Amino acid sequence: MLKHYFHIEFDTERTLQDQIREYLVDLVLTGSFPVDKPLPSSRNLAHMLGVSRNTIVLIYESLVDSGYIEAKSRKGFFITANYDSPETIGTNIVQKEKKICPNWSHRFQKQPSNERNIVKPNDWQGFEYPFIYGQIQREFFPLEQWRDSVRKSMSGQWNKYWINDMVDTDDPLLIEQIRTRLLPRRGIYVEPSEIIITIGTQNSLYLLANLLCSNTTQVSMENPGFRDALNIFSLFDSKIQKQDVDHDGIIVDDKLNTSDYLYITPSTQVPTGVELSEDRRKALLEKSVKHDFVIIEDDYDAEINMKENPQPALKALDQNNRVIYIGSMSKSISPGLRIGYMVADEELISEIRALRRLMYRHPPVNIQRQLSLFLSLGYYDTYLRKLRVINSSKLKRMRDAVTHHLPHMYTVKNVSEGATSLWLEAATEINTEEVAWLAARNSILIEPGAVHFINETPPKNFFRLGFSAIENHKIEPGIHALKTVFEHF
Repeated sequence: MLKHYFHIEFDTERTLQDQIREYLVDLVLTGSFPVDKPLPSSRNLAHMLGVSRNTIVLIYESLVDSGYIEAKSRKGFFITANYDSPETIGTNIVQKEKKICPNWSHRFQKQPSNERNIVKPNDWQGFEYPFIYGQIQREFFPLEQWRDSVRKSMSGQWNKYWINDMVDTDDPLLIEQIRTRLLPRRGIYVEPSEIIITIGTQNSLYLLANLLCSNTTQVSMENPGFRDALNIFSLFDSKIQKQDVDHDGIIVDDKLNTSDYLYITPSTQVPTGVELSEDRRKALLEKSVKHDFVIIEDDYDAEINMKENPQPALKALDQNNRVIYIGSMSKSISPGLRIGYMVADEELISEIRALRRLMYRHPPVNIQRQLSLFLSLGYYDTYLRKLRVINSSKLKRMRDAVTHHLPHMYTVKNVSEGATSLWLEAATEINTEEVAWLAARNSILIEPGAVHFINETPPKNFFRLGFSAIENHKIEPGIHALKTVFEHF
């Protein structure tokens, strides 16, 4: 009679115990189960759900301990009096046939949804050949080490640092790890007051644009470049000055002279992957002083750089506090972590901190503490070494496969050792958005390149292939399959 209350479609990636407990709690809190009826016995419920009786016994015991159900002698388990009705409030409002709702389109002062964006399908993991950029192979993520960091953060020694909010400050241990472990690798040496934690690169850029930009502000950007940065600066009505990119990075010329800010990805340019030459780095810094503009350096993938002797960050060469440095843990640990940091003059960081407080006070401190322990215990460096080996192997396979199947599509002679993607160029008449559509139907995921250009009529024949998420052994057959797709155009 009660069987219709207990139907669960189990998720193979979650424990049975968690799913059954979650289902029973939902029955209690929504008032879906009659309070005057006993729950099925552990034996009967186990039979209904096709699980062991011990699993149900453990769940019932935990629900009794939590106060959701109670055992009545010789009668069974019942929902407790505290939960004998759902926690909802009735309004007695009678729905009218015609609703008078706000006209939102007339109220919007800005509509970021109208901006072009990079499209990444949520089901990308279901593709056979996911040449998607910015994701990782989850089986390589160091779960055991992260769990250990989480467990330690929960201990009495550490939980006092994150149970209460920190108003507008950050976890001091994380700041110290960034200051003494991460930044020196890029040649940067600063004080704690010159660092702030953010929720990733986009958040860092949004804070800067909010604080520094208006309709009289000129922001120079690489073309092609990082689309999210373009959309963020445009959202605050900045005047965008496009600067072309060649094999040595952004072109440094007199068009930069009228800039207020220059946004740049010098270590691994987005999306081409080229590295800014040493001469242009020096020229940029000299020009920033001479013409009074500030450089925003996005060093998003510095930690996974595979170069034996990488160039130091622009910030490391900056003697006049004209470089704002942005870093991220998304590429080096996990894109879902959403932790980044900004390094700049103390006066600027102080204002960014005040602005951040109005938005979300600070990133979750429990995540900050877990990350700081992950760094301090040496787990991060171990993972980085492994990741560099994996990415180096994948890069070689990508080069070999593209050289064999799509050699005429290379845009640079030497692919940067810091890259986790290849920027390729098809024949002029080919529209890679159409290629991407047909490729997706063949379980191949690629990224059309037009979205990266600032031009009103961007070229349609470029595309990007990321390789950080695809399995190593699938790279060559994936490129071969992509070649077959291109043969249709």
